[in-house]
Amino acid sequence: MIPEPFEYSAPTSLSEALTLLRELGDEAKILAGGHSLIPMMKLRFATPTHLVDLNRVPGLSYVTEENGVLRIGAMTREHELDESPIVAEKFPIFRDAARLIADPQVRNFGTVGGNLAHGDAANDQPAVMIALNAEVVIASLDGERTVPIDDFFYGFYMTAVQEGEILTEIRVPIQPGRTGNAYHKSERKVGDYATAGVAVQVSLDDDGVCTYAGIGLTNVNPTPMRARRSEEALLGRRIDEDAIAAAARYAAEDCNPSDDLRGSTAYKRRLVRVLTQRMIHKALERAHGRSTH
Repeated sequence: MIPEPFEYSAPTSLSEALTLLRELGDEAKILAGGHSLIPMMKLRFATPTHLVDLNRVPGLSYVTEENGVLRIGAMTREHELDESPIVAEKFPIFRDAARLIADPQVRNFGTVGGNLAHGDAANDQPAVMIALNAEVVIASLDGERTVPIDDFFYGFYMTAVQEGEILTEIRVPIQPGRTGNAYHKSERKVGDYATAGVAVQVSLDDDGVCTYAGIGLTNVNPTPMRARRSEEALLGRRIDEDAIAAAARYAAEDCNPSDDLRGSTAYKRRLVRVLTQRMIHKALERAHGRSTH
């Protein structure tokens, strides 16, 4: 199908983009990588009358470490995470996710911020950011505000980014101690949305006790989901097979998948259970320095 007619603007500064969004109101949509928005427009699920393209706005693409925080510009491309030395050292989970997102063409142009701002529980970055306990920076003409990731997704395709606002940065705290993280999803074919996916991060103190546990689930809930009972099963103890089994069982019980072409509810719960076990093991291996791949 062909999208409905629309106007197009390509501002060259953040202030110009924000001014346009304020003037245009709910008639406008932000264009970042476009890999979520353009297909929806072609199917006429989205019918904006004006697109505001952020690709000419400088200063929104970077991956840096500053004061114990990994800062990711919203227009950073997925392939840039895969290639970043900082990510390779401390956040291999991003490389896990980037290599599972669609195909090279999408990864070369799709943006991290767009993946989040779309608000789709089937996207990969939301679960990853939940596991990492990220914060999202949102700008408007009135200034900036920072939103914890747990307050960012609040409905089907609905996020904390409101009319006249732009997601500009993601901030990920670098956990103290030995930390490992990992992500994997099961998909029908390469490049497909996840049937189910699990992101995990764990941190251990010198005695091997878990001081931080983050677990995010992909495409098994109407919104991106934190597996809270699973996290609690790991926190404050040395993570053994019993704790891992409990965390996996809780994740399978607490998620809310639906029957569709990718599988039945029961099948998806089994996937969540298996993937949670595997990703906890992989995160622990990375925390102990035994595996980086």
